[in-house]
Amino acid sequence: MPTPARTSLDDIVQAGRDILASDGLPALTMQAVADRVGVRAPSLYKRVRSRDDLVRLIATTVAHELGDQLEALVSRAGATADAQAQLTELAHAVRAFAHACPDEYRLIFAPTCEATRPEPEALTHSVGPLLRITTELAGPDSALDAARTVTAWATGFIGMELAGAFRLGGDIDRAYEFGITRLAAALASVPGSAIESGDAS
Repeated sequence: MPTPARTSLDDIVQAGRDILASDGLPALTMQAVADRVGVRAPSLYKRVRSRDDLVRLIATTVAHELGDQLEALVSRAGATADAQAQLTELAHAVRAFAHACPDEYRLIFAPTCEATRPEPEALTHSVGPLLRITTELAGPDSALDAARTVTAWATGFIGMELAGAFRLGGDIDRAYEFGITRLAAALASVPGSAIESGDAS
């Protein structure tokens, strides 16, 4: 059986993510992770202080990775890309992530307690691309307000969707597109924004 020295923190976090993806958050226990990496559970505490600490480490890793994905998406579009189209694409990317990894998504956007929240620098990294887009859309004075509005709308929609709360029929994909497209257009019309004033390149 490997000793803790031969079991890296990265291996422990990955094992936790694997359990989370296959069995959900309730199954993510220190014993389950210890079994997965091949050490005794007490030995795991030499690397990770508690289950909450493990969840926080996983959430921080996921937030970094999501930020990297969104950064790559925005970078591919280039500096001259239409900001409204970029915001729409970014929102769809977040929704796709939520569908692919719902439990990891919830660790970022619906943490169960303060102790399991991602590290602030990871959250800052994950929101960076959105803030740049909302700065272009709504202007620097309204960028944070705009980013929070987009985040609240998207997480509310996605959260309801994942919970199976949309029960009136209709096309959920079209509804999401409807919402984010009109939200992007509304932000572009904020008084003082670069687009509203005609200063956007």
